[in-house]
Formats: sequence, C-alpha cells, structure tokens
Amino acid sequence: MLESLTLATDVATAVDGDSWVADLQNWTQGLPAALQWLGVILVSAIPFVESFFGAPIGILAGMHPAVALIAAVVGNMLSLILVVYVAHWVRTAILHKRPQQMDPEKSAKREKVRRIFDRFGVPGVSILGPLALPSQFTAPLMVSFGASRHAVMAWMLVSVILWGAGFALLTVWGLTLIA
Repeated sequence: MLESLTLATDVATAVDGDSWVADLQNWTQGLPAALQWLGVILVSAIPFVESFFGAPIGILAGMHPAVALIAAVVGNMLSLILVVYVAHWVRTAILHKRPQQMDPEKSAKREKVRRIFDRFGVPGVSILGPLALPSQFTAPLMVSFGASRHAVMAWMLVSVILWGAGFALLTVWGLTLIA
C-alpha cells in the first residue's frame, strides 16, 4: 500500500503519456496537509461519492491509502450526522403535532420501504443500503421509521468504514494490476 503514490504515477504514465495523475499528485502534494485532508473530507460528504469513492480519489491524488480512508470516513460521517440529527428533529416535531392524513399513493410507497426496513433492520439497511441509495438518504429514512438515531449512526459508521476500506483496497489492487 505504501507504494500507491508511485504506483499511480506509473499507471498514469502507462495509460497516457502526459501523466495527468502524476500532475494531480504533484499539485496535491504541494498543498498543505490540512488542505489535502479537507479536499477528501469535502468530496466524501457528497451523496453518491461518500467514503467508497472519496478514499480512491484521495489515493489517486497521491495520499497514503490510510490517510485517504480516514479523511473519506470523516467526511461521510459529518454529512450523516447532519442529516440523521435533522431527520430526528423533524420526526419529533411532526409526531408532536396532530396526525395528518397521507396521500394513499405515497403511503403505499412508504409501506414498501417500511417492509424492507422491517426485514433487514438497521444493520442490514446500513450495510446494504449503499447498493441502492446513498447513506445520506437511507440513514434519515431509518430514523423516520423510528429507529434509534444512535443505533443508526453506529451502524452507518460500520458501513462507511467497510465500504471505504473495500474500495480503497480495490483501488490499490487495481493500480497494481494496471502497473
């Protein structure tokens, strides 16, 4: 894993002669370390990017794989904390008001998602959810169904680490195959 920086440079040179990855790595390495971390943190907070693409982006930019993974997990978790706690606040506010009638069509769709949640629970939806939707969508949805926000955050942390580490390892492995 320590050789990922030079490995990515070798791959870039082999793929195209102008070495765009090497240029990106040189530019990234010229930045202060805090800005390198911040860039991966910010990109990992974006739905559909998350930790599973944030870590490879950091690795390809020349960061050590462990550093890229940590930054990607931090970014993904910061956005999750925001959406989970806002969803909990909204759910609490709505439950304190008198019940309102839902549109029957929306109610049917909600029930379908609810059955999936009931079948797999917080751990299953947290770990398998990124296959269908970003965690920034599935986490607040679980909270809206009444799941504990603390349980959701704990299982989302497990999921974010697993997915980020998996894609980081695939990136390093892919770079070794290409080189």
